[in-house]
Amino acid sequence: MKTIISVKNLQKKYGDFTAVKDISFDVHEGEIFGLLGPNGAGKSTTLEIIETLRDKTSGEVIVDGFNLDQSPDAIKKIIGVQLQSSGYYPGLNLTELLHLFGGLYNRTVNPHELLKLVNLTDKAKAKYKELSGGQKQRFSIATTLINQPRIIFLDEPTTGLDPQARRNLWDLISDIRSKGTTVIITTHYMDEAEYLCDRVAIVDAGRIVAINSPHQLIDNLVASGFERTTEVKKANLEDVFINLTGKEWRKEE
Repeated sequence: MKTIISVKNLQKKYGDFTAVKDISFDVHEGEIFGLLGPNGAGKSTTLEIIETLRDKTSGEVIVDGFNLDQSPDAIKKIIGVQLQSSGYYPGLNLTELLHLFGGLYNRTVNPHELLKLVNLTDKAKAKYKELSGGQKQRFSIATTLINQPRIIFLDEPTTGLDPQARRNLWDLISDIRSKGTTVIITTHYMDEAEYLCDRVAIVDAGRIVAINSPHQLIDNLVASGFERTTEVKKANLEDVFINLTGKEWRKEE
């Protein structure tokens, strides 16, 4: 597989505190790669460095052949970063916001196509603040696709969503990957990472403590003699909820 992101010996220090401690990993083109860890582990700092949003202390970052030290502007042109809610002008509707962000990328955008991709065509004239939680997350993903990026970064995209909206976001992310886009995701939901990610890196105290496919990491733990104290069923309560209430997009979310 082609490596699209290469991180080698990455460090980030804040005075005497080292937030990222000699991290190294590769991301393969076309995969969904999860960066997992508890709060304060260093995963967000690592991603912000790759996204050109934060300076590193030392180490090397290569994104699609571009060296972060030499070509940060070239990297910005090929990545899409999920914005926080504070990044949207409250007086503009979704169509106007997409045109605005297209202008920032110096690109002509087709708002209808982007909104159709995330099932928000009926909200084209709505303002961001009028959207439900799931709709806001879908729109934020649409904004990451404006510049037709090779890589998108999604920071906890399903936090706070109901089960339908959460599963629909999973389908949307998988569909984006199926079109050839590499996806980097952070999440605190381990079932989400297990479902979506081809590989995950688990970060703790600024270091990578494990990296592999979710299934291989689970198999390794089981092979070590680990056993759950309770029986693991073939379905969980969320599966029951989805089975009973359906998985279709909800207008009222």
